[in-house]
Amino acid sequence: MKFQGTDQYVATDDLKLAVNAALKLQRPLLVKGEPGTGKTMLAEQVSEALGMPLLHVYETRQLVKARHRPLVIITSNNEKDLPDAFLRRCFFHYIRFPDAAVMKQIVEVHFPHIKQDLLTAAMRHFYEVRNLPGLKKKPSTSELIDWLKLLVAEDIPVEALQSKDEKVSVPPLVGALLKNEQDLSLFEKLVYMARNNR
Repeated sequence: MKFQGTDQYVATDDLKLAVNAALKLQRPLLVKGEPGTGKTMLAEQVSEALGMPLLHVYETRQLVKARHRPLVIITSNNEKDLPDAFLRRCFFHYIRFPDAAVMKQIVEVHFPHIKQDLLTAAMRHFYEVRNLPGLKKKPSTSELIDWLKLLVAEDIPVEALQSKDEKVSVPPLVGALLKNEQDLSLFEKLVYMARNNR
């Protein structure tokens, strides 16, 4: 039994190795990463790919018994430290935020017929917004997917995402990317400053 990824989930080689190592060692797989990087979806896709039932077990303090040794996937956003004794019992993998090439593969799973010029412009904006210093909550993969869904549904032309001078600009429907007023305000101030520094 080996996990090779699925049509619905772009798994990097190191992530596939981690899943398969946890299976081989019969140890829980501890997966950490930023919110929205696909940790929960990984468990769903591993379950589907390996034909194993998925059980959604939260911190309920309930005992779950299994007839056969299950693959346990534990997800964490790094919000609190875990005890060393717990960590010793796990196989660990950190999901790094996808670079542009991997992100493009992820997007194409969700939008196989997206116009490439729209995708290129949207990803440029996404990474510009994401890389702004001082953001309280950086937009994640799930925000990018939601934003693209809106851009496609609203039939936003690629021209609306392109600034003539290649400076940072406020993209349409930016509320799908930035989720709080401090980040939106910071972004708008930086765009204003960039325009005035021409």
